[in-house]
Amino acid sequence: MTLSSWLTAGAMQSSQPSAWPDGLGAGRALIALLAVFGLLVAFLWLLRHGQLSKIVRKRPGGITVETAVPLGERRSLVVVSVEGRRLLLGVAPGQVSLVAELRAAPDFPAALDDQVAGHSGRVA
Repeated sequence: MTLSSWLTAGAMQSSQPSAWPDGLGAGRALIALLAVFGLLVAFLWLLRHGQLSKIVRKRPGGITVETAVPLGERRSLVVVSVEGRRLLLGVAPGQVSLVAELRAAPDFPAALDDQVAGHSGRVA
C-alpha cells in the first residue's frame, strides 16, 4: 500500500458528518457568543460608571454611607443617610458619635435652575 492510497483510505474512513449541516448550529453559536460579549460590555460599563457599586451595596433598612473621610488611627468621619435624614458621624474603635445632623443635599439641577431663573432679569 502506497502512502497516497493509505491517506485516501484514511480520509474515507474518517469522514464524519459536519457538526453544522444546515448552518443553524453556527448561527446559534454566533448568537451565544454575541450575548456573552454583550453581557461583558454591560458589566464593564456599569463598573466604569460606578453603577455596579450602587447595585451591589444596596443594604436593607435604607441606610447608605454617602462618604467617609479617614482621620488616621482607625478614626473617620462618615456621612450617612437614613430615613430621609443625613447624619455626620464620628467613628472610632468601639465608639460611634453623632457629630451633626446635616441638611438634605440640594438637587443640583433644580438648584441651578432656580439660580439661573433668579439672575435672568438682571444684567451684570
